[in-house]
Amino acid sequence: MYEDIVKRLASFGYTVKEPDDNWVLQFLIGKVTNEIKNECNVCKIPAGLHYVAVDMVCGEFLNSKKGTGQLEGFDVEAAVKQVKEGDTSITFAVGDNSITLDGFIYFLMNYGKSQFITFRRLKW
Repeated sequence: MYEDIVKRLASFGYTVKEPDDNWVLQFLIGKVTNEIKNECNVCKIPAGLHYVAVDMVCGEFLNSKKGTGQLEGFDVEAAVKQVKEGDTSITFAVGDNSITLDGFIYFLMNYGKSQFITFRRLKW
């Protein structure tokens, strides 16, 4: 799972810094794994939830980096919508049909949780 997470983060433009990010990623893998296993009442993550878990870990990781001010060079919110040269006016594409960093992180952390019910086991 670790390699998939590193590749997924790279696809977003974040390069994992070894060894600094390694412990955090391993911790978050354990946290998300336990959350999924507890929610579904299973002993291991079902194969059908692997990519959901990868995105959840990526979301948790980016959220922790953003929260501690360590997320540098990763600016989803600064998408320029319009540049005007006369009297200099720059409009950023925040809000109208664009994605913010917080929205992106929320999406990663929560998308796919509705699939848990497919793999849920009854607890007796």
